[in-house]
Amino acid sequence: MAVLSSKKPKKSCDDPNCPFHGTLSVRGRTLDGLIISAKMDKTAIIRRDFLHYVSKFKRYERRHSHIPAHNPPCLKAEKGEKVRIVECRPISKTVSFVIIEKLEEK
Repeated sequence: MAVLSSKKPKKSCDDPNCPFHGTLSVRGRTLDGLIISAKMDKTAIIRRDFLHYVSKFKRYERRHSHIPAHNPPCLKAEKGEKVRIVECRPISKTVSFVIIEKLEEK
């Protein structure tokens, strides 16, 4: 398991897909984003904004992507919060990221 730079949450959970209390190992990319939906069970949709360079016009355009991420019960992040997500093994068909810390509360 890779070493997480974020602190362990105060709450505890018994989720096997939790990087702190379970057996899920993390690797690869670390991204920041905003939760736009947390309606699914233990899953949240993260909006990530970025700039894309268009060489024809020598300018940048704003783009965004939606990334589904596992939301461990010990963190329980909600809609409108800024979070940090990190890549992990595929948990389901679409989920390959897990939330490791909240950057800003609502």
